[in-house]
Amino acid sequence: MSNKWLQVRGDPSVRAFLFAQQRVESLFDTRLPEIHDIVSKLVAERGVFHAKIHYSSSQVTLWFSDDAYRYRVYVKEEVLAPDFLQQFRRQSTEHLKPVLDTRDVDAILGEFRRLRLSDETIYLRAGSINLINGMIGMNFSCDGTHYIDHKTFYDKLENFGTPEAVAGFPVVAACGS
Repeated sequence: MSNKWLQVRGDPSVRAFLFAQQRVESLFDTRLPEIHDIVSKLVAERGVFHAKIHYSSSQVTLWFSDDAYRYRVYVKEEVLAPDFLQQFRRQSTEHLKPVLDTRDVDAILGEFRRLRLSDETIYLRAGSINLINGMIGMNFSCDGTHYIDHKTFYDKLENFGTPEAVAGFPVVAACGS
């Protein structure tokens, strides 16, 4: 990817009915702080270098540094089980020389929360973080997807996803309009 920000427009039929839809609260929405804490610990302590949180369907997809060619999907109550983290051995991602660290991950997860909950029509459906290349992926309710490097993401935080945004990056920009 040559750009620092790649926007991919999804299904036009989804965008056509954008304002006729509304976010429905998912299991993950009801426990966002806990979900984000679990993901943060997986990244910091359990060797996850790429995590994708599917907020709408309440699932996480994880890639581990000791088994990078396979992803693992965990759903709903399984992720929230008291012993979920204990099934993964402690391991580091330092040997992969990550671009992002735990503080970055926590800040990004905080923004994912804002983008998920701040608007009932245009909202984050799924968000991903890759520690190694520093890329963030975001899929929105309009089926618009953004892949953005962490520095550009941080530069646009105060504007991205807000109706008051300037420079052509309002929340509707998530949808490719």
